[in-house]
Amino acid sequence: MILIDSSVWIDYFNGIQTSQTDWLDSSLGNTPIIIGDLILTEVLQGFQNDKDFKIAKDLLLRIPFMTMGGQSLALESAMNYRFLKRKGVTVRKTIDIIIGTFCIHNQVTLLHCDRDFDPMVKFLGLEIIDI
Repeated sequence: MILIDSSVWIDYFNGIQTSQTDWLDSSLGNTPIIIGDLILTEVLQGFQNDKDFKIAKDLLLRIPFMTMGGQSLALESAMNYRFLKRKGVTVRKTIDIIIGTFCIHNQVTLLHCDRDFDPMVKFLGLEIIDI
């Protein structure tokens, strides 16, 4: 399973062509991908008009869904954040440490376009699609 981060979805819906959005476009319907509650919220909250919101929502709701939170994952995320901080790395967004920890915990590969995940790959073993 592959989790697509909001950084890729946002570029995809904005028509920004990157290696990640190209991978996503060619993989939709062909590769087992999932979406989580945090990513669904991040992506959908950014739409300015109702028509685009509805199109995106309809597409995203067809993708298998997993809940990404909970007490156990929150504690694990905090420990990962503290571990990275001791290594001299500060992850800029709390939601990214939760997403990365979710992937590590559930052995899910991540497709992203966000540098906050790089130290999680290096120090925590986060598996990513390396494009």
